[in-house]
Amino acid sequence: MTDSIDTTVLAAGRQEAGVRPSEVKRTAKVAPRAFRDYLSLDDFERVARRRLPHMIFNYVDGTVETGASQTAAKKAYTDYSFVTRVLADVSGRDLSRTLFGKRYDVPFGISPLGGAAMVAYRGDLQLAQASTEMNVPMILSASSLIKLEDVKRGNPNVWFQGYLAGDEARINPLVDRVHAAGYDTFVVTADTPMLGNRENHLRSGFSMPMRITPRVATQSLLHPRWFLGTIARTFIQHGVPYFENTDARRGPPMMSQNTVRNTNNRDQLAWRHIEGLRRRWKGRLVVKGILSAQDASIARELGADGIIISNHGGRQLDCAIAPLTVLPEIKAVAGDMAVIVDGGIRRGTDVLKALALGADFVFLGRPFLYAAALGGSECVKHAISILTEELDRDIAFLGKRNLADLSADLVRYTGSRGGPDER
Repeated sequence: MTDSIDTTVLAAGRQEAGVRPSEVKRTAKVAPRAFRDYLSLDDFERVARRRLPHMIFNYVDGTVETGASQTAAKKAYTDYSFVTRVLADVSGRDLSRTLFGKRYDVPFGISPLGGAAMVAYRGDLQLAQASTEMNVPMILSASSLIKLEDVKRGNPNVWFQGYLAGDEARINPLVDRVHAAGYDTFVVTADTPMLGNRENHLRSGFSMPMRITPRVATQSLLHPRWFLGTIARTFIQHGVPYFENTDARRGPPMMSQNTVRNTNNRDQLAWRHIEGLRRRWKGRLVVKGILSAQDASIARELGADGIIISNHGGRQLDCAIAPLTVLPEIKAVAGDMAVIVDGGIRRGTDVLKALALGADFVFLGRPFLYAAALGGSECVKHAISILTEELDRDIAFLGKRNLADLSADLVRYTGSRGGPDER
């Protein structure tokens, strides 16, 4: 499908030949016809809820226990309000941001999304293609069903995220494999000593490895577009999906009933393993799942290049604090580490609040996976464009031209209780 789109707006701030990002003219983008009903990131979730089997939608959307962590992450953004500046010349706005020496068109990226290829056909590759074309960073999950080497070919700048066991004999071969594939950024997820209590999975019929139960079969048959376009197509064209990247060697097949995923010994992972990984891994090292200033300080002392403040999308510990709430205190001890935030971000205003409070970059995942399920890489690009256009509009309303001009004096805590001034 060919869009009637002004090429200067394919991504905000994209540099064209001889034109600085701040000089690029933005005009109204005409969305592809199939995606014109998607006006915000929440719209992708709304449609995906109908089109995906309940068990699959619930796998992506679901949280642990009461869902308090996810709720808190979203609410944290509404607890802050803007103090706008007016009558400022805001022409020539520039949304680009440099992270780890690479300049991206916008200050947000795609979070690691485990099992993406069972939600969207070749999901990881769809996300990789979109992130490459839109010049945004992407993190590949260790729980992906497509080989990390193949995803790297689809996006030369992709990062790798690992779920590590507390065992150097297993860590080191995986690190060597990731290095051999050409990755330059390794993200260690630190908040998964065990899997969270995801009761919603049991209620919906979802399991991993997948089990073909009457409930699963019924849901699949009632959603033929997903079943034929994702699962059947994958099996016919690529064979049985495997968990390809949980370890140095191929993991178990998605449908296995006799093999357990590589989750054992994760409760033994400790800071000493991060120290050893830092010695072995010569690229950039990021620790994901930080929620305390103390842990941020340890990560800095051990040589981490960056941290991701995250409560795992509400999928691990119920009632974990919202990442945005602890951002200022973590930023204060981060030194020269890159400080990245994820969780609860759905609007351009959310992105700007995080940046104003000290984040260098933000990541979000669920909306982009829904987009991949609804329309592949083209739909993911449309989702990226929506958030980009919101950012461009919102930064103008703040009276600013560049992300570097954002600061904490542009936001005020207006929540009812538990705010930064009440600790």
